[in-house]
Amino acid sequence: MKKDLLAALKENGALLGGHFLLSSGLHSPDYVQCALALKSPARAREYGGALAALWTGARPDAVLSPAMGGLIIGHETAAALGVDFIFAERQEGKLALRRGFSLPRGASVVIVEDVFTTGKSTMETAELAGGLGVKVLGALSMIDRTGGLSFPFPAASLLKLGLTVYSPSDCPLCAAGAPLVKPGSRT
Repeated sequence: MKKDLLAALKENGALLGGHFLLSSGLHSPDYVQCALALKSPARAREYGGALAALWTGARPDAVLSPAMGGLIIGHETAAALGVDFIFAERQEGKLALRRGFSLPRGASVVIVEDVFTTGKSTMETAELAGGLGVKVLGALSMIDRTGGLSFPFPAASLLKLGLTVYSPSDCPLCAAGAPLVKPGSRT
């Protein structure tokens, strides 16, 4: 699966080079646009099934994903697990359940994302769940580019990529005057 996913990322132009502002606030010469690898419904279904197969914990009541990046892969992972899928989206700068979504107190979820970078979206999603009285069993992603970050719950990814990140104050791309592009969805 790792070779297949890496090949699909390359084949679909999903591994980008340039000067990117990540949703974490960090800068990087590398960006992974998983949406391009998920544009094929058959591939998305395959990756969702592969993530579900990675999950060895208790069966969750639902998959919970942060919008935007987690929507497609979260849905497909939930389908493979045979559970409901819901997503959180930003409302006034904070993740919230909208569109009539709810989780009963005591329910359990697995958080599914496209990419783990700093863990910020994953932890915000976990905090939202905790505030609702929902247990986070773990988290899954297609790509882990954290460089070894650990979460306070089990986590697994289909592919680990060691991509470079810089703080804005130490970014050599900024120093060189390279234009900064913000491809992510966090606003």
